[in-house]
Order: sequence, then C-alpha cells, then structure tokens
Amino acid sequence: MAIELKIPSVGESVTEVTISQWLKSDGDYVEMDEPVAELESDKATVELNAESAGTLKILIKEGEDVQVGSVVAEIDTDAEAPATTSSQKEEPVKKPEGKEEVKQVTPEKQAGSYAAGTPSPSASKVLSEKGISPSNVSGTGKGGRITKQDALLAQPSAMQNGGMKLGNGSREQRREKMSNLRKTVSRRLVAAKNETAMLTTFNEVDMMPIMDIRKAYKDKFRDKHGVGLGFMSFFVRACVLALQKFPAVNAYIDGNEIIFNDFQDISIAVSGPKGLMVPVIRNAESLNMWEIENEVLRLAVKARDGKLGIDEMTGGTFTVSNGGVFGSMMSTPIINPPQSAILGMHNIVERAVVVNGEIVIRPMMYIALSYDHRIIDGKESVSYLVEVKKALEDPTMLLGGSNPIEQLLGM
Repeated sequence: MAIELKIPSVGESVTEVTISQWLKSDGDYVEMDEPVAELESDKATVELNAESAGTLKILIKEGEDVQVGSVVAEIDTDAEAPATTSSQKEEPVKKPEGKEEVKQVTPEKQAGSYAAGTPSPSASKVLSEKGISPSNVSGTGKGGRITKQDALLAQPSAMQNGGMKLGNGSREQRREKMSNLRKTVSRRLVAAKNETAMLTTFNEVDMMPIMDIRKAYKDKFRDKHGVGLGFMSFFVRACVLALQKFPAVNAYIDGNEIIFNDFQDISIAVSGPKGLMVPVIRNAESLNMWEIENEVLRLAVKARDGKLGIDEMTGGTFTVSNGGVFGSMMSTPIINPPQSAILGMHNIVERAVVVNGEIVIRPMMYIALSYDHRIIDGKESVSYLVEVKKALEDPTMLLGGSNPIEQLLGM
C-alpha cells in the first residue's frame, strides 16, 4: 500500500515551504519517523519525517515551493527492507604501488540522480555566501553530489600571485532564487525603514573592566559552569537593567495603543548558513550570567545547524546585535519589528582616551541604539544608552549581591 507524505503545518501563518534538500533518494528504503527531507519556511528550517517504513518515491524536486498539505512523496509500505550484504558495500581495489587507492563503485552509486559536483540548493546557498565555486568542492553525496555539509566544511583556496588570481576575467552571471527566509527578511527590513521613525544614537564603552574580569575568572567560570564567559552575557544583563529603568524602550506600538512588557525577552542576532536569524532568550531578567551564556551557546549552535524552531524566533521585546565579530567599527542597526529598539555592538579597538586628566590606552567599543522615535523620546534613548554604558563600565552592577565575584561564579 502506498501512503502519501504531505507537508505538515510548520507554524502559524506559514502557508508555503521550500523543499531545501532531500535527505533520502528516490527508491531508498526508509524507516518510520526517519528524516527524509529538509523544509525551509520563511521563519525556520524543519525536517520532514517518514510516516511509515517502506520505499520512498519522490514526487517534488529539491528547490520547489509547495503549499502546506501538498503531497511531495509516497511510501510503499509493502516493500521489504533490503538485506545488508557484503556485496552491496563498496569494495576497495588493491592499489598499485605509488598510486592512490581506487574504490570499486557499485552500479547503484553510478546511477545517481545528479551529476557529480552539482550542489544541492542549500549547499549552493552556503557556497555562494562563502564565495567558493562548486568546482573546487568534492561532493560526498549520491553520485558525487555536493551536500550542505560539504559546503559548510569547504574552505576558500589560497589566491595566487600575491593575492590576485590572474587570467581572463569572467563575464558570467548566474541567477539564484531567493529563499523564503531571505524574502521575509527583506520585507521586514523595508517595513522597518518605511513604517517607523527610526533614529540612532551612539556612545562608547571602556571595555577594560569587563576584560579584566574575564581574564581573571574565565577559567574558573568554565570549570564551574561548563561554558565560556563571553561578552554577550554582560551586554544582555546591562540591557535588561536599563530596560527596567526605561520601559518605553521595551514596549511596542499596536495600532493606537502602546504595549508595555513587564518581562525582558532579548533577541540576539546570529548568523546562520541561510542568513541572519534572531532567536530569543526568554525572561532574560531572571537569568544569571552562566544561564545567559548557556542560552546564547544553545541558540547559536541551533542557528548554525539550521535547527531553530519557529517558537524560538518569535516574540522578543528588544534585540542585541554584535557586528563586532565581523570587524564592524560602527553601524546603524535596523529595528526588528514590532520591537521599538535594537542595540548594536561593535569591535573593540585600543584607542587613546583621557581618564582623570591623563591620556591612556584603553580597549574601546562604540555602541549604537536605533529606536522608534514615535514611542521613544530622544532623552529616553540617550539616557538608556548611558545606563547601558555605566553598567558595562562597572560590571559589579550586573552581577549583584554583596560579593559580585561569588555571584558570577555561582558560589
């Protein structure tokens, strides 16, 4: 009996998904609940699982957009699981001396659905972002196809002749379909620019106090909590404390009303293989430093692997974006609707500054707050950023307790 494999509902308001990658090939035997495909919506990437054991018949190609509820494959439940025999495995051929080992490939391997060196849509996206040509990547997929994992592991080759590759310049162009996620990001960014009265205010932070704490206690922190002590936990805590003093920065406009939140759900902008993602740290005001670091690490790993769920990226009352990891000195981050403000972190640069009347060298960071002027006044925005600066330059404010270091280490 053949059962239909349909696209499940992957979240509220999501009506269409893209078949990003088939994890199994046409004719493969699959087990019940085994992942057979990756589906990309405008919000997240999810797996499509087999509803029964049997032989898979693929009806829709990779890269195609399909409606929720559409039939994309069939599973023949009457098929028997193939017996694993030694004859089905690749048998190495004894290599001649001085030559590379050659493997004997079975007919099934030769009859791949795709030409060797052809990237899957998800792999093509990763390679494009890295600026790597598929011709420079060895595929490990069926028939030599380049998989997403191959693309993630690929590294750019060194340029020739002092960093400039010589030869005839290419005049080729290629056209690539925008992913649902990229289309949604585009719409939201344009909406944020067109529908908010967005302004940006700047300040700078002396990062030496935080760097001194990290240098002195990072090893003890890792030994105690099993996670590194990064900058993000300090910034999240500083933003939370400032949001509690300036609730309008944590609010948003809904029609003719302003919605104030008595909680701080902090969105953190992270870069994934499919583009920018903004997962949320829920109730950040109730988390200590190591709990924040654990959440940051968990969400960053899921973003890198394309495994973030829709519920992990919805909501959020305020966003923190760290462009400094890419070398940004200063930027004007765009608000993440319907939020009313976003804090931009930048790279740390040693600069000459005046402290107590003397010129000294300090590790300095510019910080930027973009905000919706419809709800946040200039005085509030500047005061909020000053409050964040004060907390970062006196980290004991962030740790609390009679002994802040004991609070940091959880002693």
